[in-house]
Amino acid sequence: MGLRTILHSDLNGFYASVEIMLNPSLRGKAVAVCGSTQERHGIVLAKSELAKKAGIKTGMVNWEARQKCPDLIVVPPQYDQYLKYSKLTQEIYRRFTDKVEPFGMDECWLDVTESVGIFGSGMDIAREIKETVKKELGLTVSIGLSFNKIFAKLGSDMKKPDAITVVDEGTFREKVWPLPVDELIYVGRSTRNKLAKYGICTIGQLARADAELLQRVLGKNGIRIWIYANGRDISRVMETGWESPVKSIGHGITCTADLKNDLEVWKVLLELSQDVGHRLRTHELCAGGVELTVKDSGLHARQFQTRLAVPTQSPMEIGKTAKILFEKNHHWEMTVRAVTVRAINLMDWNDPRQIHLLDDMAKRQKQERLEDAVEEIRRRFGKRAVHSALLMGDIKIPDSKIHQVVLPGMMHE
Repeated sequence: MGLRTILHSDLNGFYASVEIMLNPSLRGKAVAVCGSTQERHGIVLAKSELAKKAGIKTGMVNWEARQKCPDLIVVPPQYDQYLKYSKLTQEIYRRFTDKVEPFGMDECWLDVTESVGIFGSGMDIAREIKETVKKELGLTVSIGLSFNKIFAKLGSDMKKPDAITVVDEGTFREKVWPLPVDELIYVGRSTRNKLAKYGICTIGQLARADAELLQRVLGKNGIRIWIYANGRDISRVMETGWESPVKSIGHGITCTADLKNDLEVWKVLLELSQDVGHRLRTHELCAGGVELTVKDSGLHARQFQTRLAVPTQSPMEIGKTAKILFEKNHHWEMTVRAVTVRAINLMDWNDPRQIHLLDDMAKRQKQERLEDAVEEIRRRFGKRAVHSALLMGDIKIPDSKIHQVVLPGMMHE
């Protein structure tokens, strides 16, 4: 591909920085954006530089953050504002290149290889972007400049805030290889721990490790991170507007109170599956399998999955499959804090599908017509216009003008 010029731009303390920019009285104070304690999402989502210096970390629970920093100012998140400023920042990036690939709300890769003849060197472009974001939006960015996406991302993390770090082809070994292995993107805690058992603790040790060993230990991801550590990443920065193919569709929730029995869990699974089924229809996909993630009150998460005999969009079928997975694998040693239902092994709804020899096609088609009708009612009158009878005592409908329609076929069997 030849030597490329890739930037990774990361908005510093994004949520907190937006809050301070919108409310200048917060400037120069320790600020943390936190979720609601009442809804059990009471953790730090973002923090200002002063809060960071006081020891506040992302993911820390609210009460712990207040103990560590008594002067901490806690503000609720304003996601509409964060989305607005994310889009405005990306508009600035697109002045320099059409190859802008978002990585979350506050990070983007930019391929400026073809822009250097117009705007100057990669460093010139990085400086211009940094100053423009600060001047026009009142926010700061840290930018990594490198010859591939992985090292550009690594560079943006190496020095913060409001900084530019270069990781070039000639010196990346001296700059990158001494770093802990989990500084590399896609090396999480579990992968780090597995690598540590083989004495692989730095990126350099990963780069020099035997690729076949890594594949045996980590599968495909072992080869992938070995390629990254050796500076051989050649993945493209995708053009503006590109969307990655949908590989799974899921919906999860952290419950306001722990779930204590199978019936309570089934109600949550059924509600989550309604959303999963709706999104499968929106994308014209069907699920070939179901994955269930359960987090207990001790914050231990376990994941289970199974294939479906016949691919489906049916919320009821997805929910029942998740219910079977739960009842088979959860033994109620602890109450349940959070659950996620995910449709996996997706395929196009319009593609031919293998039917099951023992499947009752007449019953299946009747269920599909029922769910088609439910989707149409919800489309016309709102999401809560019709719902399962099992959930009637749990769903609050704010608009009293909406007629509640309960279909017998949707009741718990």
